[in-house]
Amino acid sequence: MSQKQLHSTEELDQFVNENGKRLLFKHSTICPISTAAYDEFQAYVKDHTVPSAVILVREDRPVSNAVADRFEIKHESPQIFLLENGQVKWHTSHWKITKDAIAQAVQE
Repeated sequence: MSQKQLHSTEELDQFVNENGKRLLFKHSTICPISTAAYDEFQAYVKDHTVPSAVILVREDRPVSNAVADRFEIKHESPQIFLLENGQVKWHTSHWKITKDAIAQAVQE
């Protein structure tokens, strides 16, 4: 499954508003914790067909801020969201982002 990188709030809106489960990952390219979490995210995504997208928090700050505002969930980085039909069903951050944690959240 192809993974999108979201650069605008319009792209965010389109991704969030699609039906079904989808994963949204907020990533800081200069943070080693975020890099480790991103690797866990990628390990999950490569073996599954859940649509996914990434926001680079430093490069696309307005999009990252829009996620926090829209879902009223404090910004953290790294941070992952499981969305279903436009709503956040699960989210976590930092070292809690693992391939197994993502798999469990998607299965529920």
